[in-house]
Amino acid sequence: MTNAFKYLFIILFSINCSNEKKSNEINLYSQRHYTIDKIQYENFEKLTGIKINVIKANADELIERLKNEGENSPADLFITVDAGKLYKASKMNLLQKINSQKINNNIASDLRDPNEFWIPITYRARIIVYSKDRVTKKELSTYEDLANEKWKGRILVRSSSNAYNQALMSSIVANNGIESATEWSLSLVKNFARDPKGNDRDQVKAIAAGQGDLAIVNSYYIGVLLSSDNPEELNAGNSIKVYFPNQEENERGSHINISGIGLAKYSPNKENALKLIEYLTGEKAQKLYTNTNHEYPINPLVQPSNIVKKWGDFKRDSLDLNLLGKYRKDAILIFDKTGWK
Repeated sequence: MTNAFKYLFIILFSINCSNEKKSNEINLYSQRHYTIDKIQYENFEKLTGIKINVIKANADELIERLKNEGENSPADLFITVDAGKLYKASKMNLLQKINSQKINNNIASDLRDPNEFWIPITYRARIIVYSKDRVTKKELSTYEDLANEKWKGRILVRSSSNAYNQALMSSIVANNGIESATEWSLSLVKNFARDPKGNDRDQVKAIAAGQGDLAIVNSYYIGVLLSSDNPEELNAGNSIKVYFPNQEENERGSHINISGIGLAKYSPNKENALKLIEYLTGEKAQKLYTNTNHEYPINPLVQPSNIVKKWGDFKRDSLDLNLLGKYRKDAILIFDKTGWK
């Protein structure tokens, strides 16, 4: 074997080894911060032998990283807890379409992205929770009714910088228009029991402490409180009841948002990435999500956790979830204009 041929053999062997290494891993950029995710990835690694490398940051930081890395990005998948951020990434040309019938078969048709740039892995409703002692169910109806003067000084909610509230406001804009959404926000702010602060669980704890009578929160937080070993959290969860707004026949249904996953435009391990998406949307992983973190399953063959199931079925807003990103700037401007801190 000549020296030149030896060098060529070494180069080709090195390239092949490099490809084998790439094909045995997935690089995941994730906003999610739950213990269940680590369990899911460990289970997937045991099942397939494919290693998952996770980089965590908030969604905007990860989007900026994808943008700056460009074609050299090692990222295969981008996970967020907000459809609006996935929409943003897709509009910035950072994602590629996902065309997989196997994956689509795992997902309720109304929860899919019509543009095929992202896949939901769970969803949650933005609900109203209320004090068992100071509010009755018959007093509640819609998100819009929260602007009613009867709720003055009684409503608790986290800050406007939170993506969950930005998504809710985006849905109000999409459904009712900017002018109506602005008027709603102006009146709602007047009904706050205190300046927005803390996370969703803190709003429930504030109800338990008598600082307000009702709150706008994500559904899965209530499941987390009710399954907690912490007496304070359990007490907070037991102090409230759950209400799904806008459920009448002529109403749109309750606002939902997703935890979702996008396939990076320059994914070096695309085949493996698709395998992970297929796994996370399958029945086994979906049951883990629902029973551990009390998120709603996107797989129609999987039921919610026993805690969540007790709240009953609800009608979800059929709004294209991409609109939660399309109207995000309008939502933020409304928050600023109406004094929602």
